[in-house]
Amino acid sequence: QLQLVESGGGLVQPGGSLRLSCAASGFTLEDYAIAWFRQAPGKEREGVSCSRSSDGTLYYADSVKGRFTISRGNAKNTVILQMNSLKPEDTAVYFCAAMDNYYCSAYGLYPFAQYDYWGQGTQVTVSS
Repeated sequence: QLQLVESGGGLVQPGGSLRLSCAASGFTLEDYAIAWFRQAPGKEREGVSCSRSSDGTLYYADSVKGRFTISRGNAKNTVILQMNSLKPEDTAVYFCAAMDNYYCSAYGLYPFAQYDYWGQGTQVTVSS
């Protein structure tokens, strides 16, 4: 079965950290760019980061720059989103998606990107 599965979400206090994992099964992430998105209730989906497998290009949204880090995990078929200095406004469901490397650049996600695979999402809640 071809799928992405996110894990690592939870409840954390402001200023805390969480480490999200996106694991692929049935295909290899080495062939894809991986993007992390989030969606909070009543808000539009936001692309927060992406990692291009072809040349290591990374992108971060301004809202998370300096606090979040995307990396390809030691386990070959995982991508990690390390989230530090979390704020209440980071509260959302976080999704990972796999796509062609073309759609991820250092300046952002291509607006009309075609996503090959999506995960089911993991809830992140930042609250005291």
